[in-house]
Amino acid sequence: MYHLAAFYDEVLRELIAAMGAALLIGNGYALVKRGRDKERIRATTVARARPGSPVRGQANPSAKRELAQAPVGRTIVYMVLGFVIMVAGIASLTN
Repeated sequence: MYHLAAFYDEVLRELIAAMGAALLIGNGYALVKRGRDKERIRATTVARARPGSPVRGQANPSAKRELAQAPVGRTIVYMVLGFVIMVAGIASLTN
C-alpha cells in the first residue's frame, strides 16, 4: 500500500512541473504571437467599419469577448509564475 501512495505522490509532483511548464510556454507563445494578433485585429476592425459589412454586428461585442492582444504585463506575470511552479515541481522531484 505504501508503494502505491509514493507512486501517486511522484505523479502529482510531475503534474505540478508539467502545469508550470505549460503556463510558461503557453504565455510565451502568446507573447510571441502578439504582433500577428495586432495585424489580425486591425483587418477585422476595418471590415467592421465598412457600411453593409456582414460582420458589422460584431462591432458591439456581447458578454463573450475576445482579447485583441495578450496584455504584456499579465502575460509576463503568468510566465514568471509558471517558471516558479515548474522549478518547484522539478526541485521536488529531485529530492
